[in-house]
Amino acid sequence: MLLEIGYGREGRQPLELDASAFAGIVRPNVVEVGDPKAEIAKALDDPIGSVPIEEFLEGGEDMVFIVNDGTRPTPTAAILRSIGERFDLTKARFLVATGTHRAPTEEEYRFIFGDLYDRLRHRIHSHDSIEDEMVLLGSSKNGTPMEVNRMAVDADRLVIITSVEPHYFAGYTGGRKSFLPGVASYRTIEANHRLAMDRSAQAMVLEGNPVHEDMMDALLAVEGKRIFSVQSVLDREHRVYRVAAGDLHAAFSQAVSWANEVFSVTIEEKADIVISVAPYPMDVDLYQSQKALDNGKWALSEGGTLIMVSSCREGVGHPTFLEQLSCSSTPEEVLKGLEGEYRLGYHKAAKMAEISTWARISAVTDLDPDLIRRAQMTPYTTVQEALDEARGRCPDAKVLILTDGSMTVPKVMRA
Repeated sequence: MLLEIGYGREGRQPLELDASAFAGIVRPNVVEVGDPKAEIAKALDDPIGSVPIEEFLEGGEDMVFIVNDGTRPTPTAAILRSIGERFDLTKARFLVATGTHRAPTEEEYRFIFGDLYDRLRHRIHSHDSIEDEMVLLGSSKNGTPMEVNRMAVDADRLVIITSVEPHYFAGYTGGRKSFLPGVASYRTIEANHRLAMDRSAQAMVLEGNPVHEDMMDALLAVEGKRIFSVQSVLDREHRVYRVAAGDLHAAFSQAVSWANEVFSVTIEEKADIVISVAPYPMDVDLYQSQKALDNGKWALSEGGTLIMVSSCREGVGHPTFLEQLSCSSTPEEVLKGLEGEYRLGYHKAAKMAEISTWARISAVTDLDPDLIRRAQMTPYTTVQEALDEARGRCPDAKVLILTDGSMTVPKVMRA
């Protein structure tokens, strides 16, 4: 049988596979979607635990909208257009929640803001976790300092526009993540992400997840701040499925339940070979593409092969995880080395090394093969080559394909 595997923004790689070895394609669940404009309007008209947004913004003197960067498919432009029918957007400022990511490119700004970009561009600022002025608002119980961009702290009205999907160590994106890591200082993000080393920090887990609980605790520092959120859930084609607006926490809780309907996918059993694709725009670099590995592992049998497919179009990304992987010859040594001082990015190395202790990892990317080897993965230029090599080691292997590996979380009916 002949299949096509997504690669990059619009590319495809052919894949030939014996039908007897094909275990299936895992994608987000099919859900019924309606008119996106109507869905957004409904959420804005009937917010959870809040007055409608036009009433919320009334009387505001310093209104700041916090929006996601270009690595997420959040329908920011569509939401802003709907808000713009109720409020003059040129009266607000816009803060792009980059966390520790770089600022958006011109193309990404146009992806985020759509046809509104030219009108709003002079009111947009991209958060810089190192250079921007931060305000210390207190600390979490865990000791994480809550240092937040002054632009957000000084605002008398905050509007959070985000999307909710599974996240490999925070449980889910959305909600509180717009503050931490979205517009927090590097020091704050590093302290919070250290908790991702804990094995309880997993996709679709909130209760008992130290990263999530730390984020929620740290948010007490902004308790009383006037915040209105618009949190979307997309379907497998990145179309608007549901939107929850209003109170930050209440809207997040509702969006999580909708996200589960889309992204929690049941499979009958684990496979010997799992091909997990990081689709555009989550294929930006190796640092971000690692999420496809972490989700793919839930569908992989012990001793199997996990094949990550990502163009990694901008290279490695944050380099510290690669440095940590490179300085040891085995995944066990990596994990041992991580028991000491933590630096931001080490959690990526830990998650990858954990998988490598019980499975093989291959990578189909545009990166230098030597760089992939330094990351303790086997490099390939095509999915076919990677699959043929894996099946050569295990001729009877069953092959499962995750076409949206960065967000799809497989749940196995039986181990």
